[in-house]
Amino acid sequence: MNRRWRQLVILPMLIFLLVMPIQALAAKKLIPMGEAIGIQLQLSHVFVAHDVLLASNQWMKGGAVIEKINDIPVKSLADAKQAMAKEGQQKWTINSEGKQVTLELQNQEAEHIISFLKDETDGVGTLTYIDPETKNYGALGHQIVDSTLQEAPVFRAGSIFLASIQQIRKSMPGQPGYKISSIEKHQERLGSIDKNTVYGIFGRWEEGYQQRLPKAIEIMHEKDIKTGKAEIYTAIEGKKVETFSIEITKVENERLEFIVSDEKLIEKTGGILQGMSGSPIIQDGRFVGAVTHMFVEEPKKGAALTVAEMLRKSS
Repeated sequence: MNRRWRQLVILPMLIFLLVMPIQALAAKKLIPMGEAIGIQLQLSHVFVAHDVLLASNQWMKGGAVIEKINDIPVKSLADAKQAMAKEGQQKWTINSEGKQVTLELQNQEAEHIISFLKDETDGVGTLTYIDPETKNYGALGHQIVDSTLQEAPVFRAGSIFLASIQQIRKSMPGQPGYKISSIEKHQERLGSIDKNTVYGIFGRWEEGYQQRLPKAIEIMHEKDIKTGKAEIYTAIEGKKVETFSIEITKVENERLEFIVSDEKLIEKTGGILQGMSGSPIIQDGRFVGAVTHMFVEEPKKGAALTVAEMLRKSS
């Protein structure tokens, strides 16, 4: 073999050896969390929380948007209260089921209705990850839908706060359980909510968390996820995040199915609970995904979204 031929053979080998370590170093890492969080969305309008019977025997329907009071535009509860400064009869302009309606209300009745209005949506879920490079976070793995509006609300700002689990209502077949939490709004908020998507909520992490963050771990892409043993991180008592065993039973593109196998978790919760959405899933030391749903008739059985897909959709 002449010298020129040897150079042609060796050079591609050198390129291959140099490229491989660079690719390995570029693997994406995220910090898996599992903390219970309180979620607060400040809406872009004021609406009626549920049906209210008026003195005229008319119903003010839940979900109706308060557009004006005494011809003053209303965007928040503070606006509504300020617009009602006038004594006597109050003129309310509302949008109910797509139709604009004007109501004449006495001052006392209007003040009563104020208690049935809201300008924010609250909820509880689980923090999934923090990106140590960008300082962004992801949580829930699914969209926030307001129970009154029955849709994802339009919002102007949002915040997440640390929550503490006070009690557990166990899941039973046909009856989903849930976490009963207290939200610690007196502490600094953990982050903003910038997006509310079908893949979860996303925003900026603001380091209001007082404890040391866990170590970032490599994410696992869909092609590497396999059926078998895995773990979830979640809080079921106070603010403590614990590790529980599961079995991944199905992997299909960016979706997973699993069964809770951890006896302690089954005894305490019956399986998957409302409020557990967003709990990180770990397999072989790598970050697999986030819990998103439970099977109502089989509460030990859950569904999840891969963290790779969640990360892709966050941008």
